Parts: sequence; structure tokens; C-alpha cells
Amino acid sequence: MVLSRKSNRSLRNHCLARISVVWCIFILFGLLAFSTTWHLVSDKFRVISETKTIAGDNLEPTPWHHFPRKSFSSSGYARASQIFQCYLTCTSPLGLIRSYIGTNVPIENSTRSCPAFFQWIHEDLAPWKSRGITVADVRAAKEFAAFRVVIVGCRLYLDLYYDCVQSRMMFTVWGLLQLLDRYPGMVPDVDIMFDCMDRPKIQRSKYRKPNSSPPPLFRYCSNTNHFDIPFPDWSFWGWPEVNLGPWDEEFKSIKEGSKAVKWTDRKPIAYWKGNPYVASPLRTKLLECNSSSTWGAEILQQNWIEEANAGYEQSKLANQCKNRFKIYTEGFAWSVSFKYILSCDSPVLVATLEYYDFFTRGLMPQENYWPVRSKNLCPSIKFAVDWGNSHPAEAQSIGKGGQRYMQQLKMDNVYDYMFHLLSEYSKLQKFRPQVPDTAQEVCKRSVLCLADPKDKVFLERSTPKTATHSQPCFLDRPNRNLFKQWTEKKTMVIKDIENMETMAQTQKTENIPQDNRVADRNRRMQNSNSEDVAPPKKKKKNSRTKRKEEMPRGKEVEVKPGSKRTTENKDRN
Repeated sequence: MVLSRKSNRSLRNHCLARISVVWCIFILFGLLAFSTTWHLVSDKFRVISETKTIAGDNLEPTPWHHFPRKSFSSSGYARASQIFQCYLTCTSPLGLIRSYIGTNVPIENSTRSCPAFFQWIHEDLAPWKSRGITVADVRAAKEFAAFRVVIVGCRLYLDLYYDCVQSRMMFTVWGLLQLLDRYPGMVPDVDIMFDCMDRPKIQRSKYRKPNSSPPPLFRYCSNTNHFDIPFPDWSFWGWPEVNLGPWDEEFKSIKEGSKAVKWTDRKPIAYWKGNPYVASPLRTKLLECNSSSTWGAEILQQNWIEEANAGYEQSKLANQCKNRFKIYTEGFAWSVSFKYILSCDSPVLVATLEYYDFFTRGLMPQENYWPVRSKNLCPSIKFAVDWGNSHPAEAQSIGKGGQRYMQQLKMDNVYDYMFHLLSEYSKLQKFRPQVPDTAQEVCKRSVLCLADPKDKVFLERSTPKTATHSQPCFLDRPNRNLFKQWTEKKTMVIKDIENMETMAQTQKTENIPQDNRVADRNRRMQNSNSEDVAPPKKKKKNSRTKRKEEMPRGKEVEVKPGSKRTTENKDRN
């Protein structure tokens, strides 16, 4: 019995020891697994937390246009978790099905012709027509780009480099996603670089050699000195920071607002309201024209911080059609305000333009707007106001012409312009677009997931309530004669108006009363006499010169004895 008890106790101890070893091994494996998992999760969290997003996460502002870096309400694990969940939304079965649709859907012939200004698509892409666009060309544009857009199989991928001010990037990409939904299977594969700041970058002067090819860069505006390709700006889908809704909503509201007061009952002066402090000498100069009696203009400064606090009650565009004339001046570059100003049926006085966006080159002076000279801004505005008030029928026709032009710029045509621009661009690509390793897929669900509550409301407002799958308009072939005719006509009309203005100012000067002229001359003489400068001495004439001047022309004159008889030659005088 004793041996049996010892044996049992020994066996029990042995079993406990083995169990302890097993537990220790199990715990060690558990700790190892937990540690490995923790490191994996930590690494994954770090990767996700450092992920660049369309909302501006982990992106520095563009070096060529500084602005404060964005901050977010959530941070750390909460923000990383949100980013991860948002990007998972693009892997839905619907998105996978769309990727297999391809881009070989045949485009039926449309019976609707595109507006005439669509012809500028051919002109903007002309620098690459002969040589084409290579991968090297696209990569060369990275130096000037904020992000890269790659569309492959009707799915959109973003490679982010820098952040854009406010919500520009988000609403621009949202417009591209809306385009993919509008024309499913029809948008071709493209690889484009995009900059979302104001001024163009690709200078024409640097690419004058025959074999040089400028890097293709998309942006919101350009000018005659640059190769940048104009693309519809973000505000067509909304601008939450200044409480502007989608373009269709805003145009409808402004047009209705223009009916509140008849043109003849409006204030007979020109009106401008905006931000003059945008590094624009022209807008600073415009402040000097703020006199309804002297220059016929009312110039108001816009304080967006105060407007936001007041609920934007004083900045509603529909309430700004109460003057007979409106004024447009460029800001730091072009300004998105142009389309809203043109939407009133008041003639728009447009200061000399340096930049253009995708639609403004189709505007014709004296049909859609009235040009004023930047170098003589205030008098030029005064002349335009006086002319319009004395020619009410013609002035109203110009105002209606501007509004009609903007009415044709409905969102249907905005999407069609985007479609044809990308389609013509794709024809120039000498490569098949591939998704970069650093790019991430973006879809409408992921954008809405990343957007803050206010931006989300504006994004959803720009989404069509009913699906539209109509065919895009028909784009005519390039017509070089049309560009020449437009340019010559614009130049001629602007020159005629400048001549009218110069003639009116000359007549105004000539019609000054004689008494005023005499008084003005006397005042100038007094000012000159008051200067401490000795008057020049008169030269003393000798007697011979004096006698010659007293001689009658063409007659013989006797002189003193001993002198010669002299005959004046008529030809000498």
C-alpha cells in the first residue's frame, strides 16, 4: 500500500509536470501568436493611418500654392479604421462586374450636335497630334501635378501627390465618377496628370524645338502662353466652402432671380461683389471705381467669414441681379464666378481677359458680354454704363445673350465635354494605361464615406435623381477656319468698341466750355511761373539780320552806299 501511494503520488506529480510543460508551451505559442498578430495589426494600422486619401489625409499642400494643411475631427485608430472601411466599399460585386464590361461598347451616332465651343478640344490637344502622347510625357507632367487619374476598364484609380485647397480634388474626382456612371462602358482607358490650383504651368516658350513635346497637364484654366489643358472646374458639382450648390441648381435659381426686377427698373449702374485680396492688381484697381456718380459703379468687398457666420444671406447669387450691369474681373487667375455673373440677364462688363477655361472662348463680345479696358478701367466702365443706358435695347440684348450662352452650358454638355476631351486624348496615347502600384481605386461610395457631413450633402445633391444613359453629342471634326473666324471677329469687335470709347472721350474733351479752357490754361501758366526756374534769355539779333527780316520778300531793296544790291530768293523762304 505504501509503495502504491508513493507510486500514485509520483505519477500524479509526473502528470502535473507534463501538463505544466504543455501549458507553458501553449502559453508561449499564444504569446508568440499574439505578438505576431499585434505586430501585423500595428503594421497594418500604421500603413492605413499613413494612407493618402482624396479628403487630404497625409497630403502636404502643393509647393507652388501654399495653404494650411487640413485637419480632421477624428484621428489615430478611429480615422485609420474609417479609411480602411471606406476603401473596402469599392470591392463590391457591382464594381467587379463593371470592370468586366470593358470599354468596347459601341457609341451610336448622336443626332445632337455639340456646342460650337467644343471645337477647342481639338485646339487644346493639337500639340500632341503629330507625335502622340507617351508614358514618358505623362510622367514628365508629374512635376506639376497634384494627382494622377487612371481609368482602366471603367474603374477609376488615383495616385495622390499633393493636397488641393478646400474640397477641389474631391469634387473634381466626383465629377469623373459621375461621368463613368452616365456613360457606362463608353469612357476609354486614360492616364492623365491633373493640377487643381489656379495658374497654368506648362510654358510654350520651353517647347519650341521641332522634336520637343510638352507634358500633358489637365487643370481648370490656361492662356495663350501655356499648353495646360482646360477641364471643367470642381464648382460644377458644388462648392461647400462658399455655400454654392451644383451648377444646374445655381443657374436655375439665378435665372429665376433675374425675373424679380425688370431691366429698365434696375439700378442704372454696374455692380461687382467679391474678394479683392487675391494677389490681383486688377481687382485692387477696381476698388478705385467705387462711385456711382463718377464711374457709374458699385464695388463691394466680400468677407466670406462674416458671410458664413450670417448664413450666407447677403451672398445669394439669385439676389444679385438688381443692377443693369455687372462686372467681371479675373482674380489670381481665372475665376469660377464668371459663369454665375453671366447667368443674370444684365450685360456683363468684362475686363481684358488673360486666362480662359473650357467654355469662355466661345463667348463673343457685344453678343454675350461687353469688353472694358483694364488699362483704363474706371473710365471704360463709365463709358459702357453710359452707352448701355442710352442704348437700352442693345444692352438688354447683350444681357440676354450672356444668359442664353450659360443656359446651353447645362450639365449634359459639361459631361459631354469631359467625355469628348478624354476620348480625343485617349486616341493620342501611344501606350495602354496601367494602374500604378501606388494608386488606389476610388468609387462614389468611398468618396461619400471619406467626405465630412457638409461635403457629403453637396456631393449627393449633384447626383442625378434618375439614371441618364443617353448618347453624348456629336463632335465635329477640327475646323481651323472656324478658329480664325472667331479670332478675327473678336479682335474686330473689341477694336470697334475701343474706338467708340476713344472717340467719346475725345468729344467730351472738345465740348468743354471755352471759359473752362481759358481758366485751365491760366492755371497751368501760373503753375509753371511759380516754379523757381529762370526764364531762358532771348538771343540778340544783329542789325544785318534785322534788316533782312524787314525786307519785303521777292523785291529789290536799296541799302547804304558801299553795300551790294541784294535780291531775296523766293525759294529760300
